[in-house]
Amino acid sequence: MKYSLILLIVLMGISVNAQDCNSILVGEVYDFHDNRPLDGATISISGMDRTTLSKEDGKFSFRNLCNGVLELEVSHPSCTTKFVLISINGDTFEKILLEHHLEELKEVKVVGNTPKNTNSGQEEQLSLKDIERSSGNSLGDALKKIAGVSTLNTGGNIVKPVIQGLNGSRILILNNNVRMQDMEWGDEHAPNVDINANQGISVIKGAAALKYGGDAVGGVIVLDPLPIVRKDTLFGKTQMSLFSNGRGGNITSTLTKSYNSGLFIKAQGSYKLLGDLEAPDYVLSNTGIRQMGVSFNVGKRDFEQGWEAYYSFFDTEIGILRASHIGNVDDLIQSINNERPNVINDFTYDIARPNQEVSHHLAKLNYYRRIEGFGKWNVQYDFQKNRRFEYDIRVGDDADKASLDLQLTTHSVLTDLKFDAKEGFDLKVGVLGRYQNNFANPDTGVRRLIPDYDKYDLGAYGIAEYHLNDSWTIDGGLRYDFNRINAKKFYRNSRWEERGYDQDFGEIVIEDLGTQLLTNPIFNFHNFSGSTGLNFEMDGENLLRVNYAYSQRSPNPSELFSDGLHHSAARIELGDLRIQSEKSSKISISLERNSLEWGYTLAPYVNSINDFIILEPTGAEFTIRGAFPVWSYRQTNASFIGIDASIFKNWNNNIRTEHKFSWVRGTDTETDIPLINIPAANLNNSIEFKIPSWNNFTFGMESQFVFEQKRFPPNITVFSPEQQQDVLLDINTPPPAYHLLAFNAETSFSLNNDKDLTVGLGATNLLNTSYRDYLNRLRYFVDDMGRNINLRIIYNY
Repeated sequence: MKYSLILLIVLMGISVNAQDCNSILVGEVYDFHDNRPLDGATISISGMDRTTLSKEDGKFSFRNLCNGVLELEVSHPSCTTKFVLISINGDTFEKILLEHHLEELKEVKVVGNTPKNTNSGQEEQLSLKDIERSSGNSLGDALKKIAGVSTLNTGGNIVKPVIQGLNGSRILILNNNVRMQDMEWGDEHAPNVDINANQGISVIKGAAALKYGGDAVGGVIVLDPLPIVRKDTLFGKTQMSLFSNGRGGNITSTLTKSYNSGLFIKAQGSYKLLGDLEAPDYVLSNTGIRQMGVSFNVGKRDFEQGWEAYYSFFDTEIGILRASHIGNVDDLIQSINNERPNVINDFTYDIARPNQEVSHHLAKLNYYRRIEGFGKWNVQYDFQKNRRFEYDIRVGDDADKASLDLQLTTHSVLTDLKFDAKEGFDLKVGVLGRYQNNFANPDTGVRRLIPDYDKYDLGAYGIAEYHLNDSWTIDGGLRYDFNRINAKKFYRNSRWEERGYDQDFGEIVIEDLGTQLLTNPIFNFHNFSGSTGLNFEMDGENLLRVNYAYSQRSPNPSELFSDGLHHSAARIELGDLRIQSEKSSKISISLERNSLEWGYTLAPYVNSINDFIILEPTGAEFTIRGAFPVWSYRQTNASFIGIDASIFKNWNNNIRTEHKFSWVRGTDTETDIPLINIPAANLNNSIEFKIPSWNNFTFGMESQFVFEQKRFPPNITVFSPEQQQDVLLDINTPPPAYHLLAFNAETSFSLNNDKDLTVGLGATNLLNTSYRDYLNRLRYFVDDMGRNINLRIIYNY
């Protein structure tokens, strides 16, 4: 009986097992985007030695399965491996979707030095090493490593990028997919971004990337954090940089926690402190800086949908060279025409008047969702608040009161839809809405340079990309932007009549206050932009890009309304209510080779801009705060012709040389007079030695030669009260050519992980050369910075 019972139980188990383990799983593997069946996908059952491949129609099957829950691991070349849980209850069917588009994988891998924002436009990307070596410097200083990018400086700490001769509002800066709104119209308004928070930085030269804006006449700078890897891990990096010039340094740290689910949390912070900078022969008094930045990022990235919340805060206090603020017209003449500043004090970390204090808040919320067989939908809201104080040298009760107090608040909503379900063809359409308010605090007791205004923007675009075959790709796009500015502006009667506004704009006067008028100018601008081009990959190493871009840019509030002393710019600026939109037509060609042994880029361009808005010196005025040159806005037609070229050679595994050359010629075509502030031609040569067996030891030397700018507009004459006659003010003549040397060395050590500690030493202006750069606005008063030795320590954990 005992053995009969055991036999019965065994037979029942066999019977149940036979009943439960004869189920069939039939599945199909498809491309998520276009529902195309994927041939050759590998499907494995986790925990079992059972694997099969999908057929041409995407189908696969497993037989003799037991009922229950199984986990499938599904993989395919160029796809992200996917794990799928399936409940087996009898014969079961399952459709599995895989991400089969390489470009979508950029969310889970580190992108190399290849363009990713445009196919036919000129685009270059900084390497992670270059960004690390630039920690503690400005964004503009870092970007100078790219051919065709120079900088417009106000001393050593206020640095604005210049792309192929254009700057200011003609250049858009995308910070984590948010267009920066930080009063970029000022020559001494540096971008309010922390380079350490964004370690994917690229430059698009010209208006080839319409999705970012149709008014990018000069180009687009894209700053992105490195992609988050979907992995359960905690990692970070801390870098400290010390500088001899300024006797200070910078420290930055980043910590990231990520999960297999796609959830991630990231925090970053940095702090910078420098005292007075020094030229080779004297201290540049009152040129210190205190700067801090923090950012926080949290989100989740799944295959089908994801979200992100981001916040950053940037705060800086910058001293303005004391010698740039003059007491009277004759002192102004003497300072500009002299070779030495009239104020030289001992080194200090104190920041005195004049100076500027700027803070910038940025927040964004983003959500995306992929739609099976169609594409990807994205929606984003972002908020920015920029507060700028500029302090002049004032006395009495007003000594600590700002002379300029501006608050700019911006709300933006944008959404786009990418259709990529058809093989070889991508289409993206998007719309944008933005509201901006500027408040100019009247409590400064000084005539407001920029008035209160409300600004409304509405934009819509469509861009397409078509792959004719493996070699040829064509792209194109159209964009429409509507801009409306509604301002409230006071004008002195004398200025109103002097500029002829009483004849042309009498209808905008809403109140006559005796000595001044309150006006309500309202401007509407309708701008159209377009771009088209081709990308021809001759083989695996040679590439040709050709692009034509037409863009229109509305005037910014400074160009329209400026009327008074711009304190930290140390000049009086006058806008013009008659200014209309700029219209740019640019043709660019790029011939490129990139192989393991050597490569080059040859990139000529022609940019014709009708109604080009130019700011230039026109005279000098004496105010109760001193004597200042007068700079006025006007419009003309202009042309820019230039070329960017670079070549590199890897002589062996240890030696690499690189050479870069840039030249641009800017001309006022109506008068055939050279444009002001066009970068001089420059040539950079570098050599780098690597010995990996010596703890990744690297040593490099760099030579930078900047030619003298021979083309410049005529100087102006001003009346000298002391001499009682007109005197030539040498305000436009460029300084002589100069040559600088730099070096860099670094090595890595292993502490807790492989090569997790890097120590580097570098120096700029190695020979302590005295020079003045044409695009440094303080060249009128002082030499540029002298030798600067930099020690950096980077620890990855």
